[in-house]
Amino acid sequence: MRARIAVLSLSVFLGAAASSAQNVTPAAPAIPQVDYSTVNCSGFVSDQRVPDEMRLVSGEQSNYKITFTRGDYVHINRGQDKGVRVGDRFAVVRPDKDPTDVPWFKWQVKLLKAMGTPYMDLGQVRVVNVQPKVSVAQVTFSCGFMQRGDILEPYEDRPAPPYKDPAAFDHFAPISGKPVAMLVAGKDYGQVYGKLSPVYVNLGTNQGVKVGDYFRIFRYQGSMSETVPQVKDYQYALYGFGSAPSRYSWNDLPREVLGEGIVINVSRNSSTMIVTFSHLELYAGDYVEIE
Repeated sequence: MRARIAVLSLSVFLGAAASSAQNVTPAAPAIPQVDYSTVNCSGFVSDQRVPDEMRLVSGEQSNYKITFTRGDYVHINRGQDKGVRVGDRFAVVRPDKDPTDVPWFKWQVKLLKAMGTPYMDLGQVRVVNVQPKVSVAQVTFSCGFMQRGDILEPYEDRPAPPYKDPAAFDHFAPISGKPVAMLVAGKDYGQVYGKLSPVYVNLGTNQGVKVGDYFRIFRYQGSMSETVPQVKDYQYALYGFGSAPSRYSWNDLPREVLGEGIVINVSRNSSTMIVTFSHLELYAGDYVEIE
């Protein structure tokens, strides 16, 4: 008898628990955001000179150590005489230049020059000791190695905008009618991009761009802008592989929508975009438009 009562009680309890679980409203899935490292390590292009009076000038074990990274103590050329205080935080950046100096597409060099100077994000330091004319700071966050001569600027939090659902991507999206530009260059001067690649676009605040905006990436058939050898009119005719009955120029055929990306940093004439979705490889010279 006692066993029956125990089984009955357990059944009632489990049934109540199941009913309670069914009545609980499931929590909405969190909208993912661009992660901290991506936001703070993607670099930027600016037509305004970053003040370079404050520099990293040395560090501990400088007799053999020529680069510095997270946890290292570095020396900066500002102290009590310039108002530096313990706890001050600085971002470390470095002007960047393409070591190969070989353009991927015809207008790449001119466009990048018009956008400004590319800068590498190297990380952040926090002041731990202040002396009359110099200070000691510890590297608290590192994107790559720091070295003597790198520039320090006051640290400012960068917003991390939320992603939108990539399932809503429209492969045949119509032209938005908003400003159009190009993928001009990538981080470390990469020329081929995919998901999560940082890319620099020649649209900025002067064209109404702001952090969190989305760019749609596309290309036209028949483009001849790449500097590698190409076959003219390949979009409708190619020797030995058939041809269309009439000529089709680049603007006679539908554009190819390739992917999209989110703006994480913006200056007057350029934006840093993170590719959030692509179904094919993206290349420097592909077009973008504001969604």
